[in-house]
Amino acid sequence: MSEIHVFNHTAMATQFQVRIAGEEKSYAAQAAQAALALTDELEAKLSRFRANSEISEIAQLAAGKTLRLSEPVFACLGIAQKMEAITRGAFSVTAGALKTQAVRPMWSLHDFFIRCESGKLEFDLGAIGKGFALDRMAEVLREWSCPAFLLVAGGSSILAGDAPTGAAGWSCGLGDDNAARRMMLKNCSLSGSGLAVKGPHILDPRTGEPARRQARAWALCDTAAESDALSTACMVLEEAEISEVIGSNTAWAVFLEEDGKVRILGGREVPQWV
Repeated sequence: MSEIHVFNHTAMATQFQVRIAGEEKSYAAQAAQAALALTDELEAKLSRFRANSEISEIAQLAAGKTLRLSEPVFACLGIAQKMEAITRGAFSVTAGALKTQAVRPMWSLHDFFIRCESGKLEFDLGAIGKGFALDRMAEVLREWSCPAFLLVAGGSSILAGDAPTGAAGWSCGLGDDNAARRMMLKNCSLSGSGLAVKGPHILDPRTGEPARRQARAWALCDTAAESDALSTACMVLEEAEISEVIGSNTAWAVFLEEDGKVRILGGREVPQWV
């Protein structure tokens, strides 16, 4: 198998890692640096903890007012809007707004503008922002002609490119990097959500209450933004609801863990287990 070069960077309050196979080390380092630098740029735009970020500016919009967005923010919110609709509201960037507002705020997107329809747009992109960053990092690596890569954000979000030469894919643990259950990933993303580390921190956007439907859930999708959002939604939905949500999308699969056993839902072909 070809040599793998590993690079790390801290952004968005998590550790990002880039693994590149089949390239000369110094060239791989340059490509990884370009990809990792993007995480800082995106954090400056997407973080609700940055006073001058676009997400903080959005929170200041009064009802009926609009704000022109940069392309990355518009794209990320567009995916969030799509995933909220697909998951029937089980995923939403306004989930936390019910802590301070009686009803969820309403908003719309059009031609790089966001409009506040009602309420205060208190967005939290924590359940999609890191995955979105991985997708954009992958674009950078492909522009550098480094197609064989594995991108990791905090261990809970993984995006795999082409497999290293001589390998079936990138060996990834279901749960963490040292997990016994492993699969060979290529050209897909795997994201996980659970209660073990942070407790019941995921809110049901429809009620504002902590989600307790599942103990742990993973989503396998083509993009990391989708898998991040879907795994979060799966913590909120009943198993029958999950099956309905993913039933029409053959590119999605979900893994649910209960009592140490994993159940697989969805029509996507699952990668090779090792």
